[in-house]
Amino acid sequence: MKTVAIINMKGGCGKTTTAVNMAHILGKHYGKRVLLVDNDKQGNASKAYAVHSYELPSVADILTGETNILEVIRKTEYAFIDVIPANMHLLTANLEIIMNQEIEQQTIFRNQFEKVGSMYDYCIIDCPPDINISVINALVAADEVIIPVKIDGYSLDGMEELEQQIENVKELNPKIKFRGCLVTMFYRTLWKDENGEYQQGVNEQGKEWLKMQKYPVFHTHIRRTPKKVDENTFTDVPLIEYSPGCGASKDYRQFVKEYLGVE
Repeated sequence: MKTVAIINMKGGCGKTTTAVNMAHILGKHYGKRVLLVDNDKQGNASKAYAVHSYELPSVADILTGETNILEVIRKTEYAFIDVIPANMHLLTANLEIIMNQEIEQQTIFRNQFEKVGSMYDYCIIDCPPDINISVINALVAADEVIIPVKIDGYSLDGMEELEQQIENVKELNPKIKFRGCLVTMFYRTLWKDENGEYQQGVNEQGKEWLKMQKYPVFHTHIRRTPKKVDENTFTDVPLIEYSPGCGASKDYRQFVKEYLGVE
């Protein structure tokens, strides 16, 4: 089972949309068995697959050792994808683990995921815009990290810190690889300079800046598709199911193709 952490220190950059649709495409289009782990207390990835609940066990119970991972995994209406859901209990679980000095705090996910590794081809972890013990657990368990990036000054500011966090966990997880930045909410603009010549807009410039900083960057970018993406938040299905023909859905299919290295 290959484990991929989807993470950025900044909210609103498309982490959950990326995790949900990457997982769905891997399963639906490529026949992979996928475990999607919702590691964000908001539980939006859980809602996308209609498994959000406060009555049933969640990822918080895995962290605190209240239950076994097999009791937390939820089947979805899609045969190729299962979900470990999250809810606001994850907030208190993070605090509880930090205060418990008698356990190995950073390796809880890795130890639990090993129990189900033979059941899945991919594990996709949707992380919150934060660095807490559950995020550190995700990085320690991950084979690869993908960083969705919305091009603006604030999100670019956090790249160096996030790269440092990835480096920090290599002591516990030497195999972890920064697979690449995925530019999201992309829109193409041109402007005229003082000489009347057209220049690239901020999104093209931001993508080039990432490359200049030696960050790996996926060639594919995800187009800004606000109407369909906003509507999709009310549907409890992945965007790729709600609007398969919209720009973002087409781009996510191309991104997964690039990620897998297939023609």
